[in-house]
Amino acid sequence: MNNYTNDNTARRYKAHVSTLGTTQLHLRNPYIIAWWSAAFPGFGHMLLSKYLRGYSLFIWEVIVNVKANVNLAMIYSFQGNIDMAKEILDTRWLLMYIPVYIFGIWDSYRTTVDMNRVYLMAEREEHRINSFSIGALEINYLDKRNPVLSIIWSLFIPGLGQLYIHRILTAVFVIIWLVIFYFFSHVQEAVVLLFLGKVKEATSVLKPEWLLFIPSHYGFAIYDSYINTVENNKLFEKELQNHLKDNYQSTGFKIRKGQKLK
Repeated sequence: MNNYTNDNTARRYKAHVSTLGTTQLHLRNPYIIAWWSAAFPGFGHMLLSKYLRGYSLFIWEVIVNVKANVNLAMIYSFQGNIDMAKEILDTRWLLMYIPVYIFGIWDSYRTTVDMNRVYLMAEREEHRINSFSIGALEINYLDKRNPVLSIIWSLFIPGLGQLYIHRILTAVFVIIWLVIFYFFSHVQEAVVLLFLGKVKEATSVLKPEWLLFIPSHYGFAIYDSYINTVENNKLFEKELQNHLKDNYQSTGFKIRKGQKLK
């Protein structure tokens, strides 16, 4: 049985299976990736598996957003209180926030276009990839998973969907930041008070500048786990198809093209 590894014997590989997860190239819509970067800087790059860049932009967004009071200004704007929104904005931080925010959108779009080209070239090379990785701490392998289960687990707690499909880096990052957002927004305290019928108290304990981070966080976790489950399933089927051809298909086997009916 052949053992395939990404050993630089080809110019490009479609995927790599490691103990920390399965990283692969596949066609993506640049506008969707750019939209996720607009929803929350860093998400677009994380969808592309550009983790270091994605993590940096994500942390930048949280720090500068809170310091500049961007979320609070958005809340006042939604309420029609434009003057208050202008008053609380800290321009010292805001002027740093805008260029990086625009860069995140532009760079994720540009990177998606480039990676789509790389994928098409890797698809033509058809170099085989490793499908199993074992280490001291983890085991990872290509397998089919249920995309619906990825969504369900992500709805319970963002990051669990990523753990289900073995995207360890994204899962740990998403879970850690979910805990941070929960803690500073006091959302769980508000939920308990709401169940007790104390609506005013539940509203008063909430920190809206942190609360606004949570919907995007949930949305990203759901989308990322679903898309990667679907693409991992496609990769598994392709790898299995190649394995069966190499090891079980007769060398003389050919499929004849049928003639057109007149």
